[in-house]
Amino acid sequence: QVQLVESGGGLVQAGGSLRLSCAASGGTFSSYGMGWFRQAPGKERAFVAGITWSGSITYYADSVKGRFTISRDNAKNTVFLQMTSLRPEDTAVYYCATTGAKTSLVVTTTQRYYYWGQGTQVTVSS
Repeated sequence: QVQLVESGGGLVQAGGSLRLSCAASGGTFSSYGMGWFRQAPGKERAFVAGITWSGSITYYADSVKGRFTISRDNAKNTVFLQMTSLRPEDTAVYYCATTGAKTSLVVTTTQRYYYWGQGTQVTVSS
């Protein structure tokens, strides 16, 4: 059973930065593809960024490309999401998730992620 715990959310002004962390336990983290998703009030959960098990391939939603960076530290069983140039429309609960599998490409489909964290709130004020 894989457990994921996010941290690093908070309140920030537009144009600011935040770094989210997701610590994993209970599985073989270094073998798993990882992803970050977000859900704003009244909206469906949406893919934000993903990274393959080795970290060699990353993929981003168009809305965050060039502003967000996903990375991982397999020695620490942790995946990160560095967010810069934040906008009010980035306000959401952010979740990390894992496919629980060693995929060669980044998975963007929510349904293929089997383990989820509890989420961390990010609020960007204008």
